[in-house]
Amino acid sequence: MLGMARIDEWKPVFAMLVFDLISAVTTALIKKALREGLDRLVLITLRQLVATVFLAPIAYFKERSTRPKLTLEILVYLFFSAAFGAALSQYTFFYGLQYTTATFAITFTNMAPVLTFLIAVLLRVESLNMKNKAGAAKIIGTLMSFAGVMLLTLYKGVALTHQAEPSESPDHAAESGKKSWTLGTVALLANCLCFSFWLLLQSKLTKKYPALYSSTAYMFLISSLQGGGLTAAIQRRASVWVLTRPLEIVTVLYTGILGSGVGYVVMTWCVEKRGPVFTSAFIPIIQIMVAMIDFFVLHENLYLGSVLGSILMILGLYILLWGKKRDASEASSSAAKEEEEDKEKQVKS
Repeated sequence: MLGMARIDEWKPVFAMLVFDLISAVTTALIKKALREGLDRLVLITLRQLVATVFLAPIAYFKERSTRPKLTLEILVYLFFSAAFGAALSQYTFFYGLQYTTATFAITFTNMAPVLTFLIAVLLRVESLNMKNKAGAAKIIGTLMSFAGVMLLTLYKGVALTHQAEPSESPDHAAESGKKSWTLGTVALLANCLCFSFWLLLQSKLTKKYPALYSSTAYMFLISSLQGGGLTAAIQRRASVWVLTRPLEIVTVLYTGILGSGVGYVVMTWCVEKRGPVFTSAFIPIIQIMVAMIDFFVLHENLYLGSVLGSILMILGLYILLWGKKRDASEASSSAAKEEEEDKEKQVKS
């Protein structure tokens, strides 16, 4: 029994490591497919369509007896959830990924919990008490994360690795490279903002429509329609929809089934078992896996600015998560004390 309990305890850890590996391979595949000419909007549309086909049967059988009815209000929530959580966030991430490196792009995912916390404080969804240790940790973690972002954005630094790069005149390469790097950075910051707004929107949606698998399947379907409509408006050529290379087909199927479908199921299960703080703590491990794939498979250089900025962002993230966990434990302990006091009053009366 003790052995089985230990196995159950370690299951979420193994599950999150599997999720990290799926995410790392997903990032590398997308980077390589975009480099070879796959259209960003086509990838979003087809990926979300594959994810819908994968998740819809699971949602139907798992939640057929508990699924609430769809209302106009829920559909509006789902529309904006699909726009922020899938269409816009993926497009900005793919844009940033195309003009930077996979390691640099995945580093910015560490900013999502920080930006979510700041937006939640501004909207008064979350409280901030600067007098206790938890509040101080949240502020220090946020400042460290933003310092890491500034370092990543403004300082590229020298290459710590020396991979072969395509031959180009030094002046032109430096100028175009700097411009592309800046555009990629802005796109990745926009990605973090979209994802943060989606998290806050999702917290309201889950209260109004608690069928998680069904709402996600609807979100995938709506985002595929959004991406398809935008692609049809921008790209008049029907040939962009034709996947001719094996890499393009593998990327669409892998990112749709594993990256979106299986990844969501695994993450949802881990959040249910161990909570959101535990799940967020595994985000930096994706960065390590992506850095290895970046160097050995994609043959990208690793820069000093990326390493220093990443260290600051990861430290800031963990300090912020510690503050949130401390705050939650203090709130639960105070709630338990209030319950005990109420019981004592009832016994005395």
